[in-house]
Amino acid sequence: MSFFLTALIMFIFWILLSGHFDFLMLSLGVVSSLLVAYWSHDLFIGKADPVSGGRRVLRLVKYLPWLLGQIMLANVNMVYLTLHPKMPIDPQIVRFSNDLKTGMGIATLANSITLTPGTVTIECGREGFIVHAISKNTAESLLSGEMQARVKEVEGNDV
Repeated sequence: MSFFLTALIMFIFWILLSGHFDFLMLSLGVVSSLLVAYWSHDLFIGKADPVSGGRRVLRLVKYLPWLLGQIMLANVNMVYLTLHPKMPIDPQIVRFSNDLKTGMGIATLANSITLTPGTVTIECGREGFIVHAISKNTAESLLSGEMQARVKEVEGNDV
């Protein structure tokens, strides 16, 4: 399944980039796409499981509105920190352990942290995360574990 899906994606990409629709060029595109799919289908998609993948996509769609809300709240907090006369900025480096099971979960959490203003993921991996936070409150909200719990829900039990 992953071989054919990879070949199809590669062929569509090839058509978009080449813009040629004559028989010879389309034939070369098919051959090229099949060769690339043969060499890399396990790297590009892996073992395709449409059922668990579909569930994961639905959970991600459920997660995105919450993440956008957190980004908006963090923006308001950054405006407050910037415009406050005393500028109550207290930069901190925080470390926390990781109980996510997949690379997708780790990448989602790392990107979610970095997308939220006032925090930057410095290092991430299976053993844990190192994050720069602009203030003590920002660090505490990160250490509360709510974002990690929500990303764990996106990962689901079908990993």
